Amino acid sequence: MARSLIERTLGVLETLSRDARGLPLQSIAEQLDIPKSAVHRICAELIRLGYVRQDPASQYYLLSTRLMAMGFHYMAISGTSDIVQPILDHLAAESGEMVRLGVIEGQRQIWIAKAQGARSGLRYDPDMGREAPLYYTASGHAWLASLTDDEAIALVEAQGIGNRDDYGPNAPRSHAELLERLERARASGYSWQVDNAGAGTSALAAVVRHPRDAHVIGVLSIAGPSVRLTEAQMHALAPKLLAAAEELSQTSLASNVFS
Repeated sequence: MARSLIERTLGVLETLSRDARGLPLQSIAEQLDIPKSAVHRICAELIRLGYVRQDPASQYYLLSTRLMAMGFHYMAISGTSDIVQPILDHLAAESGEMVRLGVIEGQRQIWIAKAQGARSGLRYDPDMGREAPLYYTASGHAWLASLTDDEAIALVEAQGIGNRDDYGPNAPRSHAELLERLERARASGYSWQVDNAGAGTSALAAVVRHPRDAHVIGVLSIAGPSVRLTEAQMHALAPKLLAAAEELSQTSLASNVFS
């Protein structure tokens, strides 16, 4: 598959970011559908520049901490720590669950910040920096519900729905069922799901809109174990979620997190 060098290089970095144990050369080449020789050259250059390292024992390639440091530095100067994080922390404390913030970047929703409200017992703690799956997550449905049905389906088809084993038993089984969930979210002003992203998990989510023209710039969600975060509990927490989303909207002009 012919792609530019920068596309291939970013593809290598993104592929390595999905596996903390590292990956062998063959696996990277197969996932990106590019020659092993090309992957080897890219990895060698990334090692030279300090973005990738190679485990001496397994010979697997891994990300170094350099990208992580860059990310933390950007978050520090963008206003996430001083402006956004306190809002997430407060909502996490009120809900006692995991709170996540995703930002809209083109056709993707990326989780960029979180706050953990659970102090003991079961915790739901996904990795940040991942692209939110649109088909079966509360975060994805909250964003899709802000679009037309045609726009929502186009985004889902562009991203793909993955394997059935990737999500829970209550996830939509068809586009028609997905559209029913989106209509429900539109009527409520937020989305909620039980056993969609995975068995035993629940989540609710609401969009964050730009204060000037109301276009969607992010999605705020609360997630946790379904034994604790029941459907009744989610509806009880919805006003707090919506209030926090509105607060993020009003503070967005003071931060370039959403820009």
